[in-house]
Amino acid sequence: MLELRNLSKSYAGRPVLAALSHVFKAGEFVAIMGESGVGKSTLLNLIAGLDVPDTGEVLVDGQAMSALDDNAATRLRRTRMGFIFQAFHVLPHLTLRQNVALPLLLNREATGRADSMLDAVGLHGRGADFPAQLSGGEMQRVAIARALVHRPALLLADEPTGNLDPDTAASVLALLRAEIKATGAGAIMVTHSTAAAAMADHVLLLTRSGLQLR
Repeated sequence: MLELRNLSKSYAGRPVLAALSHVFKAGEFVAIMGESGVGKSTLLNLIAGLDVPDTGEVLVDGQAMSALDDNAATRLRRTRMGFIFQAFHVLPHLTLRQNVALPLLLNREATGRADSMLDAVGLHGRGADFPAQLSGGEMQRVAIARALVHRPALLLADEPTGNLDPDTAASVLALLRAEIKATGAGAIMVTHSTAAAAMADHVLLLTRSGLQLR
């Protein structure tokens, strides 16, 4: 499903990732842990094609991201990937229902699943509310619902439970895992939480020397 080949990335001359290679299989839920600044979020951005490696390749279903033009890369992200960002990126001028339905609209799919996803993350009956009415944890749940609503083949999650209390975090992680297993999707979750990582099939440790099974 996803292959990293000798990925390297530097910022302002400072190496962040160096010659990183790994294969992620479809249907696997993988947690990536590591010290702050080691390049975990950078890795997610490279996988998504939101950033470009200095050297190496990211291959999704055998297709090199570098071989895609901007339109093709956007289509691949829109149809095949789901994202949960630390900063949420919930659109303030849209209702919660509209925020969650956005991937469905972009893919020209029916939007009825948006309400059921809001229900699944504990926001039943809140579809007409706006983000300004939410706490940080509630906005995180909206972001999670939006990432899952179109049943992506690959889910990329950057600290998805960082703003949630332990009980809500546990229920959201259970939802993530259930959705992944039901659809056969792959998921890569960057986290500092050992409790979150425990929900994954495998835990990888990212260090300056690469990815290692923890």
